[in-house]
Order: sequence, then C-alpha cells, then structure tokens
Amino acid sequence: MRPHIFAGNPFDRGDVQRRDSQWLDEQAKHLHSRFLPLWQLNILVQSESEMRLGWLRPADIEHLEINVPPIFLGLQDGIAHFALDVSELGDPVHELNLTEGWRFEEARSAATQISPEEAGIVAQSRAQVDWHQRHRFCSVCGERTAQGRGGQTRKCMTCNANHFPRTDPVVIMVVSDGDNCLLGQSRGRLSRTGRYSALAGFMDHGESIEEAVRREVKEEAGIEVGEVRYHSSQPWPFPSSLMIGCHGKAQTTDIRIDDEEMTDVRWFSRDAVRLALKGENPNLQVPDSIAIAHHLIKAWANGEVRWD
Repeated sequence: MRPHIFAGNPFDRGDVQRRDSQWLDEQAKHLHSRFLPLWQLNILVQSESEMRLGWLRPADIEHLEINVPPIFLGLQDGIAHFALDVSELGDPVHELNLTEGWRFEEARSAATQISPEEAGIVAQSRAQVDWHQRHRFCSVCGERTAQGRGGQTRKCMTCNANHFPRTDPVVIMVVSDGDNCLLGQSRGRLSRTGRYSALAGFMDHGESIEEAVRREVKEEAGIEVGEVRYHSSQPWPFPSSLMIGCHGKAQTTDIRIDDEEMTDVRWFSRDAVRLALKGENPNLQVPDSIAIAHHLIKAWANGEVRWD
C-alpha cells in the first residue's frame, strides 16, 4: 500500500549532524543548501508543467532580515534542506523577488498537487514551523526559549528546561456490522460540509490504541466495539497529529449520540458507501482521498475487512 498523503518524506533527518551547531551554521550558508520558505504556514511552490516545492538557495534569502533561525529538515543526496519561517515579511512574493509561477499555497491544497515525497516534506515543515511559532516561552517558568539542534528542540534561557515538538496520537476508525458501517458527522467543519466520516478522537494517557477506539466509539455513538484491527497511519500537520487508522467490529447496533460532539451518526450500507466513493450518492458524501478516513472507508467498502 502506498503511503498516505503527508507520509513518505525522503529526507535523512540527520540526527547526528544536527547536534553540531557549527556544521548547521556552515550548511545554512553552503552554496548547495536549499531553503523552503513558509509564510503564515503557507508553502512556497512553483508551477511550470506541474507543481513542485519552491526551494531557494542561500543567496536568494541572504538579503532578508528574518529574526527566526532556519529549521534543519534533513539531508537528501548529501544536500542540507531547511524550512524558513518568513511570516515577518509583509509581501513575501515581492521581498523574495519571486518570478511568475512562484507563489505561497495552503498546505492541504499543495499536498494534493505535488509528489507524495514532497507532501511528506510539507508535513514536516509545516508542523515544525507551527510548533516554534507557538512555543517561544517556557512552559515551566514562562521565560523565553531558544531553538536548538537545528529546530528539534527549544531550550529555556532561564531554567534550562528542554522542550520537544509533540505529536498528538488520534485514533480514527470505521466500525462495521456485516454489510453496514458506522459513519458520523461531528460538530464544526464536517457539519458545515455535509459529509460523513469515520469516528475519531485523541488518545488518553495510559490508553492502548484498542482501548481508545472502543472508548471513542462508545462515547460518540453508544456502540460497543469488540475486535480492533490496525490499518495504517497518517501524519496530519494541522497542527501536528498522527492519525492511527483502525477497523472495529461492532458488538451492538443501537446508536446513542453524544449531542455535544456529534450532529449525526448513522449506519450506512456497503452499496451506499460504494456509490458515495464514486461521487454518485446524492445522500452521502465522504472525505476526499487526502484524508486517511477515505482509505479506511474504501477498504471496508471493497471487502478488504472481514471478521470471519
């Protein structure tokens, strides 16, 4: 199975190299190094015959007065690649002297138009830039922090506490009962789009994946779940989650909705879901292929999930 969008990052993340601050400084000035600018978390892309990431050379950015250091993403073919937050710029296209065909694109949109490998780079870059933007102060003492290890950490300048980027695990699951599967519509974005998706929720402390699946389905839909099987996972950089995709076997079928979390939860037949996946069901819309939910639903609809 091919990696989901936002997975498949080709970089060697250079754990050994990023410990050497002198090496990082040298690479940030090296002729062959490349920089990916992000402006307000939008990604620089260039379009000719097809869209691809917009990498710049050190000479392209040396005139900028940016007060944040670049983030070392990793190595590819021996070349250091960095992400650079240029959100301080008022008009980044003009101040970077970009020509026609270069622009800043929202990460979701860009990821569906570039290669899977580049989409993986987008996930790493966006998540790390966002984390640094939101963690400039120490959660222990409240004083300022500084970037370390090429962006892998932030260290408090007062109490010396080290802070690391976090990834929040989220279970997302399609629960089925024979030829029917359980899909829901959460309050917020899904209720505005009219789509139904797999149920999902953040894992709690001290909880296994299987326990989280059963708890979330019971809380949101009142359905008891027995066997749970792992399907696949997907990095989701909005801001920084790991979607853990599963299938579950229903032990009960009577739905009791949590009205604070969900606007609707229903059982849908396999035929109805298959039509929805082809865009031919006027009564059901499901997530697009950018989301792991689409692939969980598709796997069930295609008969890949059997509980015999």
